[in-house]
Amino acid sequence: MRLTFTTLYHVFKRTIVILLFLSLWEVAPKLGWVDATFFPPCSEVLKAWWGLVQSGDLSEHVEASLARSLGGFCLALLISIPLGLVVGWWKSVAEYLNPLLEIFRNTAALAILPVFILLLGLGETSKIAIVFYACVFPLLLNTISGVQNVDPLLIKSARSMGLSSVSLFRRVIVPASLPTIFVGIRQAGAGSVLVLVAAEMAGAKSGLGYLIQYTQFSFQIPEMYAGILSISVIGLGINYALVFLERRLTAWKSTYTDG
Repeated sequence: MRLTFTTLYHVFKRTIVILLFLSLWEVAPKLGWVDATFFPPCSEVLKAWWGLVQSGDLSEHVEASLARSLGGFCLALLISIPLGLVVGWWKSVAEYLNPLLEIFRNTAALAILPVFILLLGLGETSKIAIVFYACVFPLLLNTISGVQNVDPLLIKSARSMGLSSVSLFRRVIVPASLPTIFVGIRQAGAGSVLVLVAAEMAGAKSGLGYLIQYTQFSFQIPEMYAGILSISVIGLGINYALVFLERRLTAWKSTYTDG
């Protein structure tokens, strides 16, 4: 009984503010606090969302957005993490690459979206490329930081045990860097969706960004909010999936802390 009460209490704490927000969203337009034409009640938005689900339109747009987002995100993972490990471990490589990385890191992805469109066109390639660009630097910089901030005592202990450079890198540096690397992975996961939506608004015939813009121009306001709500749910789902994966891959961290 005690465990059940504790569980319910934690669920209550996590959901109470969301429930209050949804209640306010439902009540405010009906009481005239905001214009219901431009800010419809939550129930109308959910009804419009269900209509998009039943018609198949939502699944089509979600599928298009996820394919682009995951394509750019996975490509960034394959390139950024190995490169970050190399740059973080070998200082000579970092000295050459850091100036260029700083320039690109401070250039917003959406600022160079027109460049991607001019070079790659309005098709899928430019969408994946802009997601890739937005994901690269959170992944790369956090990977570099993770490697450079490994506890020196761990490195000294491993070397005193006679580990070779390759074994040291594989058994000590990479595992110790994982928590910081996952910070970058979560940042990139969130950014991949947000940047893609903006890119789809600039030029696309499918995707959640296109859906939001199309319904806005068509004055289908509940459907517009349904698209925005879908993006929030997808972003939340991606974040929880990455948190779960992080806990599985860094289970040693809690054991080390408890010890």
